[in-house]
Amino acid sequence: MSDDAAVADADDGPERVPLREDPPAETLRTRLWRHAYNLFPAYRGTGARIDHIGGDWRYVRVRVPFNWRTRNIVGAIFGGSLYGAVDPVYMSLLRRNLDTDRYTVWDKAADIRFRKPGRETLYAEFEIEGAELDRIREALSPGESLDSVYEVAIVDAEGVVHAECEKTLYVRQDE
Repeated sequence: MSDDAAVADADDGPERVPLREDPPAETLRTRLWRHAYNLFPAYRGTGARIDHIGGDWRYVRVRVPFNWRTRNIVGAIFGGSLYGAVDPVYMSLLRRNLDTDRYTVWDKAADIRFRKPGRETLYAEFEIEGAELDRIREALSPGESLDSVYEVAIVDAEGVVHAECEKTLYVRQDE
């Protein structure tokens, strides 16, 4: 049995998560921010690139190309590149959608589960619904905090899941 088959047999999560065909339109502002994120040295070092930021800052798509910068010793995309690609996104979306003068948002924990080696360009899509933002605003009074858990699948162009990441974010309404 090959290593790929062993990983696939152990998979107990979703097998396919199709990429969104109609992402929300970018604005000039989000397009400029996308370029800035991609030039930021810490993010650039992951080898990943942000492909799209919705104009309302509630949707982001990232791409992790399979190339010499992201390839590991066994010929698959390095797990650190996959995690680095998804690490800052949910925190950035929440910070953009919650008033940063009233709310503190921090990463608290993360868990990544590798399902299948990535030997082609992989993608991750992030979306924060308006109802989720309303839930956070309604749940918090000044001085209170909560943990919000978000999941993202890292998939190939056909939607085959190669990894899943769970991010726990700490959100506090400041006094």
